[in-house]
Amino acid sequence: MKKVYGSAAEALDGLLFDGMTIAAGGFGLCGIPELLIDAMVESGVKDLTIASNNCGVDGFGLGKLLDTKQIKKMMSSYVGENAEFMRQYLSGELELEFNPQGTLAERMRAGGAGIPGFYTKTGVGTVVAEGKEVKTFRGEDYILEEGIFADLSIVKAWKADTSGNCVFRKTARNFNPPAAMCGKVCVMEVEEIVQPGELDPDHIHLPGIFVHRIIKGEHEKRIEQRTTRKREDV
Repeated sequence: MKKVYGSAAEALDGLLFDGMTIAAGGFGLCGIPELLIDAMVESGVKDLTIASNNCGVDGFGLGKLLDTKQIKKMMSSYVGENAEFMRQYLSGELELEFNPQGTLAERMRAGGAGIPGFYTKTGVGTVVAEGKEVKTFRGEDYILEEGIFADLSIVKAWKADTSGNCVFRKTARNFNPPAAMCGKVCVMEVEEIVQPGELDPDHIHLPGIFVHRIIKGEHEKRIEQRTTRKREDV
């Protein structure tokens, strides 16, 4: 089965349609699938529901899809750093489903494991619990959260073999593994592709069974907030 494709557009060919749900890896701008997002912008696909920790920044990452108004709804845990996100939400142009960060990650993981729902204490007694089933276990209330089952996952890894087994680079792992797991189809962009057997099996973070298409490319890896200390006088 061929998994390696020549470009992001080629890898997404036949997978995109209006109104679809997409799970996207990344945290802030760390570990985001830059090339696949750019290809989605070029495709013109619209009315998207995207499950992702946040929505990039103005003009970069998923923020590009906001600029072109291709996103209908975001399922996120953080919406800072993006003025256009705020503007669209407050004006009623964009739907937003807030999720506690751990809940969002677990909803993705649950979908990938075929679990339709789970109970959690996170959000009990807050607006997060509104409209959700509440069940009592051992005298304490829990709310029911549904697993996320996406039509497509777009993720970024550091290195993968041609079978899709992959390794993430430190904190760039973040939401990528659960996002990859919960999609019917997963497209992954990487910095390096190697042959099967070249990766130590004990070092593989995500097995290739979850990955359907792979591309290799160059990434900008923009830093969201550059923080440095002042140089000390010598």
